[in-house]
Parts: sequence; C-alpha cells; structure tokens
Amino acid sequence: MLAANRDEFYDRPCATANFWEDAPEVFGGRDLEAGGSWLAMTRTGRYAAVTNFRDNRRSSSAPTDARSRGQLIAKFVRGTMEPANYLTEVARDAEQYRGFNLLVGTPSELHYFSNCEFEARPRELTPGLYGLSNHLLDTPWPKVIEGKRALAAQLTNKSIVTDELIAILGDRTLAPLAQLPNTGVGPELEHQLSAAFLSGDEYGTRCSTAILVNAAERIIFCEHSFDQHAQTIFRTEQEFELMSAPA
Repeated sequence: MLAANRDEFYDRPCATANFWEDAPEVFGGRDLEAGGSWLAMTRTGRYAAVTNFRDNRRSSSAPTDARSRGQLIAKFVRGTMEPANYLTEVARDAEQYRGFNLLVGTPSELHYFSNCEFEARPRELTPGLYGLSNHLLDTPWPKVIEGKRALAAQLTNKSIVTDELIAILGDRTLAPLAQLPNTGVGPELEHQLSAAFLSGDEYGTRCSTAILVNAAERIIFCEHSFDQHAQTIFRTEQEFELMSAPA
C-alpha cells in the first residue's frame, strides 16, 4: 500500500497518470518539462517514488547544472536492475542531483536512499509502515506522524479502498507553531508547508495517488489531480493484473 502527494509549482507542465507511450508496461504521471516522473509503477510491480529534500541551508552546495530527480524514477521503472543494485548505482552519482529521497521496490522488497543523509548509503527496509516528507525517512514532522497514524488505522479494516487513502492525503491541517521544523524557509512558509495537502498561490499539491497490490495479485492505481484552487480536475483509476517479471 502506498499513498503519496505530489507538491509542485502550478505552472510546471505534467501529464496525468497513464500507460507511457514510450514504455507501455509503465503506469504513472509524467513531468513534461524534464521527462521524468515523481511516482510510477510497472505491470510487474516495480515502483519508484521521489521527494525533494527541503533545507535552504544546503542550497549553496547544490550543483547549478543538477540533473532532474524525476529521471531517477523513469530509469528504474523502465529497467530491470534489482533495487539494491540500482540504488548503489544512484549513490555513486548522488552529488549530481539536488537533495532527494528515493524509494524503489518490487512487491516483495523496498529500498531507500537519500543523498542528504549523513554517510548516506542505500538500505533495504523491513516490512512495516513508513512515512516520508521532505526530510529523511520517518523524520517525525507532524504530517508524517499523522499520516502514519491514519494509514495504520486503515490496516485494521477488512478491506481498503483507494479513495479512503486519497482522503488521508487531503488533510489540510496546519501543524502547531511549536512543532514546526526549521528548514531555513522562515516560520511563515514553514507553517504553510506543514499540512499534508498544500494550497499556495504558486505552489501546492498537484495530485494525490494511492496504490494497492491486493491478495488477488492485482494492482489498483488511483490518482486525483488538482488545480491551483485545490479543486479536483481529473480522477483516474486503473486496475491491472500483477505480472511475473521476466526471468
């Protein structure tokens, strides 16, 4: 089970989730500016997701000609490399990107890497429940804590539906001032960015995505896209059979 918001500038062009014309086995959104993605999955259950790492105090060390982080997603889902090996390769070129958190996996394993982690190295995650925002994995920001609590509650249900996961992602509650992190953007913006669902003038939540792989080995991929007024402008739900990866 995976639930994720994509936060981005409203004027950055993108395509809603669909099968990719140049890689028909891949389903997900596309960034039309750099050609990558923020979240995508294949018919065989390979999937990847990326978030930016927010810390303005590190921006001075970021490369001016940085490569697109969305390409990290596209390369993994279009390839056949094992997740651990892929992240080892990514780690070798990590300085070529601005700060990121990257999750790559298959139905049976999940791996994580951040190029902002001290002595960063890829690692496999054991079965469990994880939360990720714009800092390191499971950093206890208020929206990460609340999101994990809400997801854990869903796991007690006999059945889980994607719209309930989308509803969790739509939480616009701002964190108490005393619980805000300090990422160098200033208290006012920090407060605005503390909700799970963002609705700013130029930047906000562009889409919410929920993915389920059920016991019948079917993938359910649901995505809601939003305009700059936080209104749903498109909803897609695609269900397809989980195929075995080629030997």
